[in-house]
Amino acid sequence: MRIDIMTLFPEMCETVLDESIIGRARENGFVDIRCTNIRDFANNKHNRVDDAPYGGGMGMLMQTQPVFDCYEHICAQIGKRPKVIYMSPQGKVLTQNKVKELAREDNLIILCGHYEGIDERVIEEIVDEEISIGDYVLTGGELPALVLADSISRMLPGVLANDEAFEQESHYSSLLEYPQYTRPPEWHGKKVPDVLLSGHHKNIELWRREQSIRRTFERRRDMLDNAELSKSDRKILDSLEKETKKY
Repeated sequence: MRIDIMTLFPEMCETVLDESIIGRARENGFVDIRCTNIRDFANNKHNRVDDAPYGGGMGMLMQTQPVFDCYEHICAQIGKRPKVIYMSPQGKVLTQNKVKELAREDNLIILCGHYEGIDERVIEEIVDEEISIGDYVLTGGELPALVLADSISRMLPGVLANDEAFEQESHYSSLLEYPQYTRPPEWHGKKVPDVLLSGHHKNIELWRREQSIRRTFERRRDMLDNAELSKSDRKILDSLEKETKKY
């Protein structure tokens, strides 16, 4: 999969993308992530990409021409017009289901806004979808773009050691992940649950499932509406509901 990030700060993005798991995945060819500087497509000697908004108001707005020309440049490299995501606080909040959907694309362009945003006309022209990483505002779209690129990349074949590495994580199946422990077996008077030391794999699996459901029930009950639950899972939920009503 190829992911192109359109940004005013490619060095900022590269610094993050060159590290850790995603950095190794790029190096090994499991994902192709490229950062293109929108400023390189400005048609003025100072490489300005912003101007004052019509109608007045605070701040500056990114202009249509450099954004569109950057987009056309990437499309020419790829040989087609891929799906374009604009990182915006006005977009739908990113979910794991959306990540799984986007990971099925062959090519993806992520557009990073800055200043007070981007001229609406170029958004209408090239953007397929607006995505937010939360109901708050940042100084630019680079951090959200990195979040999206990271979350998609780790879903791709070869990036993680195996599918279980992400299939058992929080949000993948609309459940939060169970608590995990490592050595030492006791720390500050707190012991690792006996079942995890038992070596009984079936009991460990049952404990983890129960803990996952319990944690989701306690912290993000809204997620349970989309979770695939078995009869035994629902018995656990019924028990949790009864516990809650006692207090």
